[in-house]
Amino acid sequence: MSSISGILAAIATPFDGDENLVEAALRAHVRRQLDAGIHGIFALGTNGEFYAQSADERAEAARIVIDEVAGAVPVVIGAGAATTRETIAIAADAAAAGADALSIITPYFAAASQVEIENHFRAVADSVDVPVIVYNIPARTGNVVAPATLEKLAAVDNITAVKDSSGNFDTILQYLERTDRETFDVISGNDSLILWTLLAGGSGGISGIANIYPQTMASIYDLFVAGDTDAARTAQDSIRPIRNCLALGNPNTVVKAAANERGFGLGPARAPFNALSDEAKKRVAATVAADVERGLA
Repeated sequence: MSSISGILAAIATPFDGDENLVEAALRAHVRRQLDAGIHGIFALGTNGEFYAQSADERAEAARIVIDEVAGAVPVVIGAGAATTRETIAIAADAAAAGADALSIITPYFAAASQVEIENHFRAVADSVDVPVIVYNIPARTGNVVAPATLEKLAAVDNITAVKDSSGNFDTILQYLERTDRETFDVISGNDSLILWTLLAGGSGGISGIANIYPQTMASIYDLFVAGDTDAARTAQDSIRPIRNCLALGNPNTVVKAAANERGFGLGPARAPFNALSDEAKKRVAATVAADVERGLA
């Protein structure tokens, strides 16, 4: 796989009340996404709580997802870590498990210069034979992939895409301006910017909201490709109420709570990122009920 397009579901990792991975629930959630027409699966990213799992746990979840998808759509596995050494080890394992591509988040916690960020991604890309997606999410990592740095990384043979979750549309535009749209994919990691990224020349989106409304999220791309931009805009706008709920707590916790309201059985987020106030829970439940009534699915 050398190109990413469409909507990839940034799937949550289901846990039980004791915070153990629930394989049956993970397989069912993957199947739910496929049945809804999603164009790819992105596992063990931010929504997948990679940061709360050990390397062995991440490896187990990756193998379950890859097995369940069974080649139906591309599978991207989040393989990032705070250091280059650890990232290379996780990336090698995910590649060996059969991942179609790897998402590599910037190093985090410690501040990294642009030279260090460039060196990190080059080293990881050199260590594997599968496509690498650069993952820019500075609000979570404290480090940003500058457009000039991405331009250099895009020249590396197997660095084939960037997922931008900065929430800054100008960053996406600069990424598009500095890379070749024929050989490099710019993907929105922010659900609210998917249609606008497509209109600007991007390839699609990696969606956390797909955990709740996979069919609605997939339709944004399908309608856009079909030339029905107005309907794609309606689908894009329809997720605003649930997006507004993400401010009520840790977004991953809110997404799981909303998906659980739909009966998807994803369980809690891992502590300490698992507390929502009663008021927040009521608002999430009311929003999901209203969304479903409006036809979101």
